[in-house]
Amino acid sequence: MKKLLIALIGWLWFSQSAMAELDILVTGGMDSGRPVAVVPFKSDSALPEDVANVISSDLMRSGKFNPLSRSSMPEQPAQSGQVNYATWSALGTEAVVVGHVEAAGAGQYRVTFELVDVAKGKSGGNAVLASSVATVTAKQLRKYAHRISDIVYEKLTGERGAFMTSILYVTVDRSQPMPYHLMLADYDGYNERMLLRSREPIMSPSWAPDGRRVAYVSFEKRTPAIFIQDLYSQARTMLMSFPGINGAPEWSPDGRSMAVVLSKDGQPDIYTVDIATRRLNRLTTDPSIDTEPTWSADGRSVFFTSERGGRPQIYKVDVASHSTSRVTWQGDSNLEACATPDGKALVMVSKVQGAYRIARQDLNGGGVYVLTTSSLDKSPSVAPNGSMIIYSTVYQGRQGLALVSADGRFKANLPSAKGEVRSPAWSPFMN
Repeated sequence: MKKLLIALIGWLWFSQSAMAELDILVTGGMDSGRPVAVVPFKSDSALPEDVANVISSDLMRSGKFNPLSRSSMPEQPAQSGQVNYATWSALGTEAVVVGHVEAAGAGQYRVTFELVDVAKGKSGGNAVLASSVATVTAKQLRKYAHRISDIVYEKLTGERGAFMTSILYVTVDRSQPMPYHLMLADYDGYNERMLLRSREPIMSPSWAPDGRRVAYVSFEKRTPAIFIQDLYSQARTMLMSFPGINGAPEWSPDGRSMAVVLSKDGQPDIYTVDIATRRLNRLTTDPSIDTEPTWSADGRSVFFTSERGGRPQIYKVDVASHSTSRVTWQGDSNLEACATPDGKALVMVSKVQGAYRIARQDLNGGGVYVLTTSSLDKSPSVAPNGSMIIYSTVYQGRQGLALVSADGRFKANLPSAKGEVRSPAWSPFMN
């Protein structure tokens, strides 16, 4: 049995790589953001990472900012005292990020940055909105650049930044003996690592709210089973493997239970399972298929997809009372819902005139807003600050990932170098 498991599965925890296996190709929305500038950080030596470029790309991908190109910058100051505010104001720039990087010995770098308000600086007031000094290793430079992006984003929007987060996804490379891979990467596709590889399908990865554990469905024993894996210790536990379907695990907001789809009692229904005691709570008993559970932000309800009305639509069941109500009414069908972190909206796949697109529905009675324009979008997952959505789509004939801002203005594709990429899951805040 042990040899069989070794033959079917291999898990690898590769050392971090600076390379991105998922390149980001911006496809729309750059011009509608707020005008800012991230000046190249001054340094006396060649750096292993272009810190300013990482920050500028982060801000642009949020859909809220339109960073000025380097060729259009009137000057390249390294600190706030060198900024000519009148010149930047004439360009319409709201804020400027300046900084410098110095070698600190033993392979370390001292990074200094300042965020300045152009209008305040022009009027003679204190223009510095944020500043920081940190010493990091060469491998930590990119991560620290994301940290600066978080600080800048929060200062300029009032919302917490989510640039230090990660994504899970499944890749399929049918040219390999073990074609199914569970992957982990920074939100922008860098530092890709393999968590698991298998000859059999891997599906539905999901993050625990602590950011340390993940759950997924594996067919490694020829039937679906739900596993939990610790990202740091690599310890792996099978949570359940009932006869029939064991699918779509989704952690509750408090991390104590999980919503799942089981068919052990007949048709696929929604259950919750207490992770510590393994005690089940069956939430639905309708004779139609109920699937794709996702928790409400307050953890009191579970949204799910059901065909009980004739076509797939989103329903909501109260975890305590099991009372159920229909949530979506517009479009031919709606499926694969996930709640936004503020609990005010659902992001889902909406079928309109034969095309499957990512859409958002406000839960206060608002309408459905279609965010994407492609035709085979699925598996949406929302960033922990609600600003961005990652999803699976077909780009140039190959299944890959894509990003869209929550307002639909910014769009980008993350095509894979080879194989298919599917089932993305955005992590909680990691810091």
